[in-house]
Amino acid sequence: MPILPIDTGRYGTPEMLKVFEEENRVQKLLDVEAALALAHAKVGDFPMADAEKIASMANTKYVKVERVKAIEKEIKHDIASLVRVLSEVCGSSGAYVHLGATSYDIVDTANALQLKYALGIIEGKLADFRTVLQKQAAAHENTVMIGRTHGQHALPITLGFKFAVWGYEVNRHIERLNECKKRVLAGKVSGAVGTQAGLGEHAEEIQLLVMKQLGLKATEISTQIVQRDRYAELVCNYAMIASSLENFATEIRELQRPEIAEVFESFESSKQVGSSTMPHKQNPETCERVCGLARIVRSLANPALEDMVTWHERDLTQSSAERFILPESNILLDYILNLMCNIVANIRVDKERMLHNLSLTQGRAMSESVMMALTKKGVNRQEAHELLRKLTIQSAEEKRDFKQVLLQDKLVSIKLTEKEIDMALNPKSYLGTAVKQAERFAQARL
Repeated sequence: MPILPIDTGRYGTPEMLKVFEEENRVQKLLDVEAALALAHAKVGDFPMADAEKIASMANTKYVKVERVKAIEKEIKHDIASLVRVLSEVCGSSGAYVHLGATSYDIVDTANALQLKYALGIIEGKLADFRTVLQKQAAAHENTVMIGRTHGQHALPITLGFKFAVWGYEVNRHIERLNECKKRVLAGKVSGAVGTQAGLGEHAEEIQLLVMKQLGLKATEISTQIVQRDRYAELVCNYAMIASSLENFATEIRELQRPEIAEVFESFESSKQVGSSTMPHKQNPETCERVCGLARIVRSLANPALEDMVTWHERDLTQSSAERFILPESNILLDYILNLMCNIVANIRVDKERMLHNLSLTQGRAMSESVMMALTKKGVNRQEAHELLRKLTIQSAEEKRDFKQVLLQDKLVSIKLTEKEIDMALNPKSYLGTAVKQAERFAQARL
């Protein structure tokens, strides 16, 4: 009976779930056993006919998952159970199954095979998300809105600029994943404790042949397991990606609040329900789901780091943890990437509300612009800053339009004309390179 929400079908995309489903996992283990048998035969350790028999039977059509699990209940060892069933279906050739190998030659190499497919999916989703962000940066490179620091109005930016900031962050994640693949997608055939003693004189050649057939890199050296710094690096990268997605989703959640109401995730008004009791609610529930699941992905970094610690050449502390860590991190990250891509692609933008919000401070958010205009007229920058600080406080306390306060100040009225004040108070005239930066990202070939 399914218990966890991944198993019930609530979370996860079909393509990523397929990578980690039980039968596919067993098939990857069998793929390693087949490659091992063929490598042995190529170096002359036993007849090629036997290796080909093993390779042809190393398939879940013959090695039934149920049979493997039934034996495991008796002998309490998953890989030994797999080896026993594969040996059974291979007849006399079964004598050569798993020759010279240890369990984690098979497990860790199968892990690399699964991660190869999983990483391909995640890299593709990141690239798709980057493309969506480029399109939105182009569409909104001139959409002016207030920039906020400490939750307070700061200076005007554009929505396209915001999307560009997110896009380059996503691009850095793509670079990190691509860089770590050479360390993560590595398998091994090194036998017990890693010395390759049971593999005979052709041990190193056997390892290389296995990895060549499977499309993986061979580890430079290993003990009885692949060292877990490799997996820890990957899961930490996943945690960083998840944190970025939570950051983006949190920003959308904040901007969707009725007090701000500038951007909104999509809502199917014809049928979607926001609340079981409040009919008016249109909650940013998909963004909230991204945030919640991002925290689960991030939490997996801690056990991944702890799995780097091993007693001597091997212990079993990693095994149970990784049965959760590797599938969950990939499945959940892929899922929230999928959600975030759809959220941004279909985001609703209220440009009029953005312009309205720009005026909430009655012009005070443009105080730096006025300060810079004064410095161009010869006013000392520090003196201009102090003057504008006092005038903004006056405007706020008296609830008066900032322009009127500026016009009534002696120094400001001497140095700046009303037209120059209007220009300084116009958000569209104080965007710096925001539009250019959004445009540069939108047009970048990354």
